Amino acid sequence: MKKFRIGYRTIKTAIGTALSIALAQYFGLEFFTSAGILTILCIQTTKKKSVHAVYTRFVASLIGMAFSFVAFELFGYNPIVLTVMILLFIPTIVIVGAAPGFVSSAVIMMHIYSEANFTLDLLYNELGLMAIGFGVALIVNMYMGDIQKTMDNYRIEIEELYRKIFSEIVEYLENGDTSWDGKELIDAENVLNKAKSLAFKDVENHLTRKENAYYLYFDMRERQLEIIERVLPKITALPVMVQQVELVANFMKDLADHVHSGNTARSFRDKLDIVKKEFAEMPLPESHEKFVAMASLYQFIEEMDQYLEIKQSFKGLKPIE
Repeated sequence: MKKFRIGYRTIKTAIGTALSIALAQYFGLEFFTSAGILTILCIQTTKKKSVHAVYTRFVASLIGMAFSFVAFELFGYNPIVLTVMILLFIPTIVIVGAAPGFVSSAVIMMHIYSEANFTLDLLYNELGLMAIGFGVALIVNMYMGDIQKTMDNYRIEIEELYRKIFSEIVEYLENGDTSWDGKELIDAENVLNKAKSLAFKDVENHLTRKENAYYLYFDMRERQLEIIERVLPKITALPVMVQQVELVANFMKDLADHVHSGNTARSFRDKLDIVKKEFAEMPLPESHEKFVAMASLYQFIEEMDQYLEIKQSFKGLKPIE
């Protein structure tokens, strides 16, 4: 059973609905409760979605009034005319990209139908309802809760998971410990999915911004996770332990101690170059099994170079205060 909670979107809907109805009633508009309905239909999860919602509903409502005037005044206010009008109206708003506004426009059209007399007063009344209903929705939707702290928490969580994964790799290389169940890999994927979704919502809450540093950061970490998942079998399937294991283990231990949001990838790629050079200077393997183990380790460090290259292309985030 889900926990009962009242989110800020629910609060905005309640306040916006009451405010719209109060304003419409104050100005003496007919069907004043419909202003609240129009507001409810426009409350969205992000600012960009809110602006788009108001736009599509406003356009659809204007088209709906035009259709209502022509259809009802020319052919009469009866259910058959209403049916034919809706059959023609829906494809029209689909063509102009205002299909999400159908319900809002239907509210306006039903007012006209119920009055059975399209007058200037009725036109002004409906325009007033639209102005209040859509306007209030737009205003209350300009407030969005601060998600900075949540994104920072995701950032800390994913970095801690990466440290744990690297530490488990070191544990295996140094001690041959195979008890790790890989839970952190699943956790990391889940955290990244939630984090990217939240970061995208933050982008949608800035009308002129198309991306943000957090979204780029979590996207970068997701691409790194793909590499980690790809290279793990190369480490966990070593037929024997060879001299090169110590080099790789020391490098991974150092990397695990320095997982953060800044950009130190260049220095670690330099360290990896040193590892590669020392790797190449070591004696050639004496057996097929050692050759396979050495090859797997070399493939591993090449993949880790790609891991660092992805990080190097990222500018980094400001430290968490």
